[in-house]
Amino acid sequence: MLSANERKQALELTEALFARVGIVLTPDEVQNIEIADFGLGELEKQGLELITYVNNERYCAKELVLFAGQTCPEHKHPPVGGDPGKMETFRCRSGKILLYVEGVRTPGMQAKLPEGSEAYYTVFHEIELNPGEQYTIPPGTLHWFQAGGAGAVVSEFSSTSRDEYDLFTDPRIKRVPEVAAE
Repeated sequence: MLSANERKQALELTEALFARVGIVLTPDEVQNIEIADFGLGELEKQGLELITYVNNERYCAKELVLFAGQTCPEHKHPPVGGDPGKMETFRCRSGKILLYVEGVRTPGMQAKLPEGSEAYYTVFHEIELNPGEQYTIPPGTLHWFQAGGAGAVVSEFSSTSRDEYDLFTDPRIKRVPEVAAE
C-alpha cells in the first residue's frame, strides 16, 4: 500500500517526465494519473504510472511512465467473454524500455529482476525499444517490461483494456492501487 506522501512524490516525478517529453496533460488528466504499486509496497522497483485517455468497447489509448529501473511485473491479458484478450502496441517516446515476451531466451539479458521476486518472472525473450520504436504484443502473451536508467515514457495503443482481469505470475499482486489515508 502506498502512503499519501509516496503517491504525491510519484505524481510529481510522473508529471516531470511527461513534461520533459512534451506531453501536455489537462488538469483533469493530471488528477487521474494512476500510481500502481501492485500491492507490493516497492514502487521504485515494481510499479507503473499511467494515464488513460480513452478506454471503450473498441479501443484504448494510454501513456505509461516508468521510473529508472522500474519494472511492470509479468502478466498477460486473457480472453474475457467473447473477446480474445487485449492486444497492445507499445511505442517508446523517451528513454529505453526492455520488454520481455514469450519466446527464445535472449542471452545476456539487460534487465535486472526485482530482488525477492525472481521466481515470478518466467519469460525472457528481450525486445529493446528506444524512442520511435514499437512492438505489438498479441492477446494472452506473458510479458513484463523495465525502464532503462533514465526512466521511460511509452504510449500504449490497444484493444479494450480490462486491467481487472489481467493475470499476473506473482500471486501477491493487487492490480487496483490502494493508498493509505493521510
